[in-house]
Amino acid sequence: MWDALADTLVRTQAAPLVAGGELFAETLAQPAATLRSWLDDASSDLEGGADVALRIELGEDPMARAVVQVSSRIDPSLIVDLDAVFGAPSALKARFGDDVEAELLRTLRRGARLWLPLEGLLRQRVPGTLDLHEDELAGLLGEACTTLGEAGISVLWPAGLVSDGVKLEASITADLGRVVESGFDLETLVAFRWQATLDGEILSEEEVNLLAEAKRGLVRIRGKFVAADPELIIRLRSRRLHRLSAIEALAAALSGSIEVEGERVGVVVGGTLEELASRLSSFGADAGEEFVNPEGLVAELRPYQRRGVAWLDHMTASGLGGCLADDMGLGKTLQVIALHLARIANVDGTTLVICPTSLLANWEREIQRFAPDVPVRRYHGAARSLDDLLAGEIVITSYGVARREAAALDAAGFWLVVADEAQHVKNSASATARSLRRISAPARLALTGTPVENRLSDLWAILDWTTPGLLGSLESFVRHVATPIERYRDPVVTERLARTVRPFLLRRRKTDPEIAPDLPARTVSDVPVPLSAEQVQLYEAEVREAMDAIEKRDGIERQALVLRLLTVLKQICNHPAQYLHQAGPLAGRSGKLAALEELVPVIIDEGDSVLVFSQFVECLSLIEARLKDLGIATLFLHGKVSAKRRSAMVDDFQAGRAPVFLLSLKAGGVGLNLTRATHVIHYDRWWNPATEDQATDRAHRIGQNRPVQVHRLIAEGTLEDRIGELIEKKRGLAEAVVGGGEAWIGRMSDAELADLVRLGRGE
Repeated sequence: MWDALADTLVRTQAAPLVAGGELFAETLAQPAATLRSWLDDASSDLEGGADVALRIELGEDPMARAVVQVSSRIDPSLIVDLDAVFGAPSALKARFGDDVEAELLRTLRRGARLWLPLEGLLRQRVPGTLDLHEDELAGLLGEACTTLGEAGISVLWPAGLVSDGVKLEASITADLGRVVESGFDLETLVAFRWQATLDGEILSEEEVNLLAEAKRGLVRIRGKFVAADPELIIRLRSRRLHRLSAIEALAAALSGSIEVEGERVGVVVGGTLEELASRLSSFGADAGEEFVNPEGLVAELRPYQRRGVAWLDHMTASGLGGCLADDMGLGKTLQVIALHLARIANVDGTTLVICPTSLLANWEREIQRFAPDVPVRRYHGAARSLDDLLAGEIVITSYGVARREAAALDAAGFWLVVADEAQHVKNSASATARSLRRISAPARLALTGTPVENRLSDLWAILDWTTPGLLGSLESFVRHVATPIERYRDPVVTERLARTVRPFLLRRRKTDPEIAPDLPARTVSDVPVPLSAEQVQLYEAEVREAMDAIEKRDGIERQALVLRLLTVLKQICNHPAQYLHQAGPLAGRSGKLAALEELVPVIIDEGDSVLVFSQFVECLSLIEARLKDLGIATLFLHGKVSAKRRSAMVDDFQAGRAPVFLLSLKAGGVGLNLTRATHVIHYDRWWNPATEDQATDRAHRIGQNRPVQVHRLIAEGTLEDRIGELIEKKRGLAEAVVGGGEAWIGRMSDAELADLVRLGRGE
């Protein structure tokens, strides 16, 4: 009656069906307020009562049975089988309500209208148990369970009776033969079959056949009832083979899943593929402890560098590529040189390094410094050649040459190709990126401090060059990985991507606890840069005219001419526009400015700030204009800036309002605390090391808690190059030798001076 009265409030056409007749399904509306007092009275008669449940117990024949049990609402801990209530003592019945037998029968009748098998209980003199065969049990596992619950009859399943269902996994057992010993063939085709699992356990062939042949899709397997998806059964019956490349299989093994026909499924692997995936995933932080400096390396690797070289060796030995993404200043170049020395002991091959033109000289000098016995060739300029390559030789070329001569470089047969500042290939559709893909090699390495500059597609481009196919196609990557992560911050997709790329990407920051203690407080590196064609013409003309005049003078007049020559040659090395006193154009005319345009964005992308020093205010004005064109905010301090404005500039820089601080050496070389900067660029050299050190100390001073990287731009083959070498050779006596600034150069003989200022690389 209670249910029927509630039904009258619904006032739907289905009310007579739910109520079981027309009597309590009046369509005439009745105000709820007029019924409330009567309902309260009716409810008072229902205090106490019992709840009914069907307890399912498994058997063999029949398959299962349903035992009716009741629980007291007055004492919920009192639970007994229904047949124990009928004929029970009055005291026990009272715990279930005054009219428990009638109430329980009404509940069962209500349930029988919803699930017909319950009528079997109503035909029993004392309702107790109901035998269930496959059809009845299948129905109860479906909608009937929910429907009975809504009618007040709970269904209690034994623990573990019902499984979450059979799931499909891709089973890949690939024996790739030579993978462990001598490299991994990314193009090898492997196959996988569907594999059925139940709660993580693999089903046998007999169990799979039993499931596939089930008429109703309900099968009892390993003590559990399983309802199989019809589409899953179709797949199991077909057992169709799927083929994929070895690198796709490896990516699936690392991530633990693969997408097949629009569905992501789990993966289980075996054979050497499993061995390789395990090796890559388990490469730990202590992997470099046993790595020793290779023979021929003139340097002592720090612990994190040893681990880096061990990782590089680990990847290249497996025939796989990788990205070394250390912060600037952590020695990526040194680690690659050490790798080359370690590998040539086992591999009779050559290494190709591709880098920006401004870094060609730096690579050559670093190789000569740290591995003097390794032959090195700069494949750049009109006289470049790849003839007669020596075993173990390192060839250095620019991205421009690699773009134009990819076929020739590919034909040379390098065992390792290294792309420095690999953000140059982040646009996979560019001519440079396409050309690099045509240069084949057993292993490829990318070096960059910013593997992800703007979007995850940057990472895809780099890793798709080093390890083609690892992350699938770009379209698929953007749709299924980049968009869910960048737009929706999907944690599952993020973790899956991390598991996939982690073995192929080694990223260390200066602030990492295991690295910071090993870093020197200040690291100084020279950055040799080439002159542009315009700079070469101006430089040679100025030297020719000035030396003719100097040879005809002596004394103070001669020294003045020498110092003037040094000044104008520095201006030419800085930028032709400075020498010619032009406002522009600026781009493409200076090797130094090109190097600065490469260096500053990398520093900013790493979240750092930089000081740029020059002796010439005019030069800094040109740099300011060029950086403004590139959208980079700067501050500019020179001698005409007022004390108040000077103080405000320092505060702005320390607060991070601009990442680049341009300072004239005289105005900004002393008296400033600029500890926000972790990089210092000396755009032109001041031949007194103490003066340069004072300028550097604006960042490297008390209050600085991070390593400082100093970059000195040097025009290659010019007086800057030779004076720098002279100072380094006599570093211990530098203060005494050049303590008077540049006047000591004016005292050189004509022959010494001519050798100093001549243009060209030394023998």
